[in-house]
Amino acid sequence: MRITNGQVFDPEQGFAVRELCTDGVMISAASGDGEELDASGCYVIPGLVDVHFHGCVGEDFSDASPEGLQKIADYELSQGVTYICPAGMTLPEEQLSAICRTAAAHRGKHAGGAEVVGLHLEGPFLSTAKKGAQNGDFLHDPDISMLRRLQDAAQGCIRLVTVAPEQPGAMEFIRTAAEMGITVSVGHTVADYDTAKAAFEAGATHATHLYNGMPPLHHRAPGVIGAAFDAPGVRAELICDGVHIHGAMIRLAFRLFGRERIILISDSLRATGMPDGRYPFGGQEIEVHGNRATIAGHPETLAGSVTSLMGCLRQAVQFGIPVADAVRACTYNPAQSIGIQDRAGSLEVGREASVVLLDRETLSVRTILFKGQVLK
Repeated sequence: MRITNGQVFDPEQGFAVRELCTDGVMISAASGDGEELDASGCYVIPGLVDVHFHGCVGEDFSDASPEGLQKIADYELSQGVTYICPAGMTLPEEQLSAICRTAAAHRGKHAGGAEVVGLHLEGPFLSTAKKGAQNGDFLHDPDISMLRRLQDAAQGCIRLVTVAPEQPGAMEFIRTAAEMGITVSVGHTVADYDTAKAAFEAGATHATHLYNGMPPLHHRAPGVIGAAFDAPGVRAELICDGVHIHGAMIRLAFRLFGRERIILISDSLRATGMPDGRYPFGGQEIEVHGNRATIAGHPETLAGSVTSLMGCLRQAVQFGIPVADAVRACTYNPAQSIGIQDRAGSLEVGREASVVLLDRETLSVRTILFKGQVLK
């Protein structure tokens, strides 16, 4: 297939009008057949990669339900999110093991929906003071033996783990997890600048939902944000749903870290794609009103988002982020962060032909190709 007349995304150059060819599965130098797809009036971008979200359409990854995970994957693909690395909550090890086994069983299946390319252990190695919507009853000091057991259950599927570096044993945990090939992220933490700096020097290369779940940036106490800025290899997540972070702070983060180091995430909950109401969440209950989700009875405690990653991309553009930079933060950067850049995140020859056509005026999805196949 040849995709013609569209503005095709390149992570370094932005957009340019050119043809994009697929051989039916991969991006190729020439078309494998005589089919043509007219992308006039569209941006042609890679399928999105979400490395931090919990669920949607009434399902939560932490339920460890194969049927629920399938529904999640189906919805994500319908939104143009083609590769997913769903996040588990802070739960007992037995339930975390079940989550890991569910992800492992689903990975590699060709049952439709977005591809599960890994999982993110957002909990349980977090700070009580910054647990946010995580269940404090199940918090656990960083424990590399536990991580190894969970990775065994996941059959190597764990790609990302969040840790509060001020917790006992955290630095050795970070070093060993990085040696295991797992991306380590600093988050849900009260760490000061020096502690966060030490974590990044030990091998952490990621910051979980920057601004949220950590001390604020202060001119005498720069904290995790300042330490992440000072560590060139560190990428920072942003929840760009219009609720978690003010637009000015989104613009500030892109200026500070540059387009190369920002990863947009949805942090979406099971209530995404659902009506307002109450929903279970990690052993607790959340209330959803419009695009705001909070812990039931605690309206000041945000619990995650009810916006898809594609919605976050649009919100970033509304906040003044250039389209090409917002696209890169949803595709190229997250793919690199979890080590799938040889397959996903760009439209280079040899990558999988997972492609989304966005209307240039509205950024609405016109067409989705998943591994070369046009979705109906």
